[in-house]
Amino acid sequence: MQLEKQLQDTSLKLYEKTLKDLTKEQVYTVLLAVVKDMLEDKEEISGERKLYYFSAEFLIGKLMSNNLINLGIRKEVRDILAENGFDLAEIEEIEAEPSLGNGGLGRLAACFLDSIATLNLPGDGVGLNYHLGLFKQKFENEKQFETPDYWIDDHSWLNKTRKSYLVEFKDFAIKSTLYDIDVIGYHGKKNKLHLFDIGSVDESIVHDGIQFDKDNILKNLTLFLYPDDSDDAGRKLRIYQQYFMVSNGAQMILEDLKRRHKDLREMHKYVAIQINDTHPSMVIPELIRLLMKEGLTMKEAIHTVQLTCAYTNHTILAEALEKWPLSYLEEVVPQLVPIIEALDAVAAIRSDNPKVAIIDNDKLVHMAHMDIHFGYSINGVAAIHTKILEETELHDFYELYPSKFNNKTNGITFRRWLMDCNEELTDFIDSLIGEGYKANAEELKGLLKYTEDKDVLKKLLAIKELKKKQLAQYVYNKEGVKLDTDAIFDVQIKRLHEYKRQQMNVLYIIYQYLQIKAGKLPAHPITCIFGAKAAPAYVIAKDIIHAILTLSNIINNDPEVSPYLKVVMVENYNVTYAEKLIPAADLSEQISLASKEASGTGNMKLMLNGAVTLGTDDGANVEIHQLVGDDNIYIFGADSDTVIKHYENADYHPADLLATDKELQEVVDFLVGEEMRKAGDPASLERLHHELTTKDWFMTLLDVKDYIKTKEQAIKDYKEREVWARKMLVNIAEAGFFSSDRTIAQYNEDIWKL
Repeated sequence: MQLEKQLQDTSLKLYEKTLKDLTKEQVYTVLLAVVKDMLEDKEEISGERKLYYFSAEFLIGKLMSNNLINLGIRKEVRDILAENGFDLAEIEEIEAEPSLGNGGLGRLAACFLDSIATLNLPGDGVGLNYHLGLFKQKFENEKQFETPDYWIDDHSWLNKTRKSYLVEFKDFAIKSTLYDIDVIGYHGKKNKLHLFDIGSVDESIVHDGIQFDKDNILKNLTLFLYPDDSDDAGRKLRIYQQYFMVSNGAQMILEDLKRRHKDLREMHKYVAIQINDTHPSMVIPELIRLLMKEGLTMKEAIHTVQLTCAYTNHTILAEALEKWPLSYLEEVVPQLVPIIEALDAVAAIRSDNPKVAIIDNDKLVHMAHMDIHFGYSINGVAAIHTKILEETELHDFYELYPSKFNNKTNGITFRRWLMDCNEELTDFIDSLIGEGYKANAEELKGLLKYTEDKDVLKKLLAIKELKKKQLAQYVYNKEGVKLDTDAIFDVQIKRLHEYKRQQMNVLYIIYQYLQIKAGKLPAHPITCIFGAKAAPAYVIAKDIIHAILTLSNIINNDPEVSPYLKVVMVENYNVTYAEKLIPAADLSEQISLASKEASGTGNMKLMLNGAVTLGTDDGANVEIHQLVGDDNIYIFGADSDTVIKHYENADYHPADLLATDKELQEVVDFLVGEEMRKAGDPASLERLHHELTTKDWFMTLLDVKDYIKTKEQAIKDYKEREVWARKMLVNIAEAGFFSSDRTIAQYNEDIWKL
């Protein structure tokens, strides 16, 4: 009754009406105000030692549902709203999704903050308050166009604080503004996500999609996440952003230590800093600089910073490990250059191997190298990823610092990815094994005793059918496309990148199309669903999107083919869309080239919701495979050792495969055939075709035949409904290992020691 009174009182205060007389938008505003008040009253987690998780991205998604779950009031709120004529799901839909991240890196950071608070560990996030995010994706003429993603309004979760810091660049200084978002643990206390901004940012300078003056730092600094770095101005803007983030964070940390009267020489006893990928790497030289201003010698400052900072590597793609020209740093943050040069000199004393230098012969500063030399822990994010780092990609560093390297397989928060987006499945699991798994995900293994229970398997299929119907309705409302819920929903949702190989899925669709045209029908109708954004300057990624959209146009409008094969690419894929797609997926596409995907977390979310993985032995797929066994996953393709050898020997040539395989040649050539050219843009299609046939850096053609064969087997197996339901159940039961609570407990035990 207390909660109902709060809602009614707030309704009267804001609108001079009772709850039942409000519009849906007003109900959302009332609920937001009440929940923010409840969060405000929650105790902050404190401790002698505190974690600061620095990340360029925090893809937190809509927060209302998550906060209601973690406060333990969601069912009560739903009932109160229902009594007043409102559906909580419709009210939650009104919330704008914070545009503070893009892909797995940012979503992982969000899951981690949730778990850090849930485990009652003192740990805050540090990032930037991007006004327009990455971009909002629009499709026009079967192509991606980028528009600003406005999300900040008067009714957001942001809390403006009085904290601000002066950040100095070469030619000017900027005063920051700090916004905080409360992060509540599951039935627990809270931490904060600290997001830095400046008051002079001007959204009106954006024109023609997402074009803006990249040189006007005072107006553009926190406009966009990952501004286009295809030119010098864009690359320098990224340095401005990164330094702004770490300087603010470092000043905040030192301010807190001084407030607590701690000896700055012993900062490492009170602070742990996790550097999430290379974007926040400048926190190392910046902290050294600030400590020297406080009176420490450089030697003392380096010593304590080295014992404070830890680094998570998220990629083995060399191009994703940031390297900045020293000249750029001299133009933007000259005060860091002598410190970075000093760190390079210390590194050179430790090893004369040029492969581990911080500043290379071309005067490029390797941010990851700085993190490894001057961090006390280096971790990969899946068992195979860490092994590859140690044995190949970072082998020289591993020989130098073997004790620093460790693995922390990624995880997801079950509160968001089960309780929030799949209430029906959550309630069913509750009825079978109780609710203990919500706090201890390993208890999901209790489901294994039901693998032969026909009623349980039938109910599981019924829930999946319901989620497919809900998705079909959502997609129809958003995209205007009708989905056949009897078809197998084959889902590939992730950032658009060649190594993730959406282009291989495209070749499968072409193969299937040609088969149907030749009178060979698939074992079961299949709907291929994609969700992905391509970086604005990533031309081939945009070409792949164009190929998908062109194919969907051809196939969905062909009465001969569309009853058996459908292709849908959802527009502006984000967390909200993921929450609809993941519970409805039958087949989870995790088809990256082995050795290239560090971990993946979409694979875990899909597994948890009863999708069966079709994938390579790459990233966390390896651990999924080990957990569920051969019968409950579909693995194909060359293994990572084979792939690494191909790269070492430079002996993979797509033309050789095409020369000996007419069927494969026909599938690939369809991309530039008459139908595609007529429906799409010939220049874009030819560029993609040329990439696949002459370069194919991520070896699509090496694996595509095995991929087609394995996928065909999966579709055939799907027809055996009870057998498939058993696979679903085993996947759900074994997903407990991938809880971010487990991951964070391991980070704390081995790295942070909070």
